[in-house]
Amino acid sequence: MQPAFPPHPDDPPPARVLNPDGKSPVFLVCDHASRALPRAYGTLGLDEAELWRHIAWDIGAADVTTRLCDLLDARAVLSGYSRLLVDCNRRSDDPTFICQVSDGTVVPGNRDLPPSEIEARIARFHAPYHAAVEAELARLRAEVPVPLFVSIHSFTPVMRGFERPWHVGILWNRDPRLPVPLMAALAEDPSIVVGDNEPYSGKSEVGYSMVRHAAEAGLPHVLIEIRQDLIDTHHGAEIWANRLAAALRLVLARHAPFAERRY
Repeated sequence: MQPAFPPHPDDPPPARVLNPDGKSPVFLVCDHASRALPRAYGTLGLDEAELWRHIAWDIGAADVTTRLCDLLDARAVLSGYSRLLVDCNRRSDDPTFICQVSDGTVVPGNRDLPPSEIEARIARFHAPYHAAVEAELARLRAEVPVPLFVSIHSFTPVMRGFERPWHVGILWNRDPRLPVPLMAALAEDPSIVVGDNEPYSGKSEVGYSMVRHAAEAGLPHVLIEIRQDLIDTHHGAEIWANRLAAALRLVLARHAPFAERRY
């Protein structure tokens, strides 16, 4: 496969900015918001059903992020392309940066890529997304010196035969300022099962975006994983956006303002 330049006029941008003048100190990103692929790449050799699965995007995450923008008057940056093309929440040297096999599905269009194609995908999709995050976060920091960086993701109800019991998972590593009170706020509703570094662990720094843009800058940060069967409808996404908005408001009321601090 040759690098697909220039893009087709119908191709979406690599990043989408929502509510760029929002006043909230909460800054949202959604690294796996889209299942779109550039016109020149076709379907990467997959059938349409595969492109609706979680291997292509985080189901429901963009819907929740969009609703949180409205509820909190927050700014957000959403990825424009499928994680199958390039994973915006991974370092470029991560073996899962461009998956040849994802959850048992072989991705023909990602096999045996020459270095020039990998570099082209970084330049066209990965780098512009992170440049947009950097630019919008810098604009917010001109008004709110220490924003709260919140990365929205979703996870499958079952993985390798294990039924995941958590409704929402809070991923974090060294900085407890946002994740710990957020877990406490969510747990005030006894019907919600909150996972502390479940179903993945932030201790392994899986959240590249929050490490790059927040941890290294000393900003409070968290990666939120919501179970996909709870947000795969607009109604479910609305319910969870309201829950997260309420919890984030509690954190702000109890703990703001925050200071820049590196752990």
